[in-house]
Amino acid sequence: MPRFRRPRSPVHTARRVVAALLTALALVLAVRPAPVPASARAPDLVTVLVSARDLPAGAVLTAGDLEVAGYPPDAVPTGVAVDPGQLLRRVLAGGVRAGEPITDARLVGAGLTALLPEGQVAAPVRLADLAVAGLVRTGDRVDVLATAPGATAAEVLAGGALVLATTGADEQSGAGLLVIAVDGETAARLAAAATTATLTMNLPPP
Repeated sequence: MPRFRRPRSPVHTARRVVAALLTALALVLAVRPAPVPASARAPDLVTVLVSARDLPAGAVLTAGDLEVAGYPPDAVPTGVAVDPGQLLRRVLAGGVRAGEPITDARLVGAGLTALLPEGQVAAPVRLADLAVAGLVRTGDRVDVLATAPGATAAEVLAGGALVLATTGADEQSGAGLLVIAVDGETAARLAAAATTATLTMNLPPP
């Protein structure tokens, strides 16, 4: 004798549908990535001015030499410029690469002397050989040597001096200019030697 299946009640069917929906919702919640906390989101970028191209030491900055870039707040260098008016017509103390933020330490002026160690002054040194001057970059350490007329050996006037700037070279005279950090007595000796002696430099080991 055939059996007739009792029709399911609407309540039972509704329960099964709800159970299926809850199961699907649980799966979705399980695979969904956790929300990123507000504190972990990328910080707003700070707008700074960078060099639009490679620029040599001694360059006078124009609007075409500058462009804007965004930096995370904790990556912004100290002394960086944010207003073009701070940089226009300023002279670079050292060469900069394209995309490099331009800080006050890269400019001829007060930012340069801020790099001086305590008890030292910024002394200009005009080297006799333009090619030698081109080997030096800001931040290098150099020995400055003087050769007096008729002398058979050079005298070391400044040893391991910090190069604050390479302010370009005079192609007509064939001499290159460095600005180095030395004590006052050494600065006086360099100034005196520059009137009669030939100045050159070498790079000591680090």
